Amino acid sequence: MKGIIYRILLVAAAFAALAAKASAQEQNKAPDPQEMAAKEAERLESLLGLEPWQVFYVDSTLQHDYRALQTEMEDLQRAKVENYDLYIQVRDKWAEQIDRAYQRFFNDQQWQKYQKSGAARAQKARDKRRAQAEKAAAKKKK
Repeated sequence: MKGIIYRILLVAAAFAALAAKASAQEQNKAPDPQEMAAKEAERLESLLGLEPWQVFYVDSTLQHDYRALQTEMEDLQRAKVENYDLYIQVRDKWAEQIDRAYQRFFNDQQWQKYQKSGAARAQKARDKRRAQAEKAAAKKKK
């Protein structure tokens, strides 16, 4: 009788461990670019008071650019690139692309509000990283 109870508990523990592992893998999964784009488009719609056509353009732009960003990051990972700066450069490149697209279809008031919401600070940080990278590249050439 003890052997049967022991086996039942062992099987139950194994199933619990498998369920916990599956749950952890689900949580560690990279976010879907479509979901991320939809959430960001909704956030910007409420923050900036976007028109429906603007929300469409934001969502379309983000879906494309997030997928392209994800593809480039995966390419770097597959190539086993260990230089963190290269990942940052790719992320910055796509953030710049997104900002250029936003500037085309936001009106002046929306663009200013977007800049005040943190985009200007992010742009300054990207510019600073770019300047540092250029400075480091110039030193290597010498």
